[in-house]
Amino acid sequence: MTTRPLPIEIAVQDAAGARLALESGAARVELCQALGLGGLTPSAGLIEAVATLAADAGASRFVHVLVRPRGGGFVYDDDELDLVVRDIRHAARLGADGVVVGALRADGELDLAAIARFVDAAGDLDVTVHRAVDASADPVAGVEALRAAGVRRVLTSGGAADCRTGLETLGRMAEASGALEVMAGGGVRIVDIDGLAAVGVDAVHLSARGTTTRGGASGPGGGVDGFDITDPGLVRAAIAAASVRARD
Repeated sequence: MTTRPLPIEIAVQDAAGARLALESGAARVELCQALGLGGLTPSAGLIEAVATLAADAGASRFVHVLVRPRGGGFVYDDDELDLVVRDIRHAARLGADGVVVGALRADGELDLAAIARFVDAAGDLDVTVHRAVDASADPVAGVEALRAAGVRRVLTSGGAADCRTGLETLGRMAEASGALEVMAGGGVRIVDIDGLAAVGVDAVHLSARGTTTRGGASGPGGGVDGFDITDPGLVRAAIAAASVRARD
């Protein structure tokens, strides 16, 4: 058994979070907004700003954009699927290195026809299928199907509420994945990273979220006080913990 750092992906919602992840040694970021809803497609300006940041630092394959048109489930109508395709193409034009997508059919199976459209729209970009696979009828079978669909990696908790509960299934998914990368994500704590590496996943994803009240209260118009930030201590601790056992 050899050791190597396990790649860490950080979900970030702003340029400051992306800069922190970059400077701390993260392999890549998943760029999004509204993590409280599970993540939605970020603005064009944010994609462009973070792509420029990565390019200026000479970081390749660093910016992966979540393309998700709304909260809720992953069964999309034709208008929503068309929007995902448009946003994928727009992210590519703005300098993204990859996109993070997913869709289900009404029967609970992965919507492989929709995913094929996403892969086609992505062109040379890396394609990650997100935790829609965990909401599918059979996540392990989903990995086998995605392996043949031109997808680069899958983000998964092993079909469970979090990676600890899904650890056994994550191991089965890693065994079935072949060239498809399995990235563990979903409720990941720093202390979980060694165990995730031990079952053979290829990378670990976490949001490393903290909160701040910078900017003051949102006022009488509604909303919430404070907002999410990327916690530098959590990012650095995750990357330090990633120097553990990993698949040869």
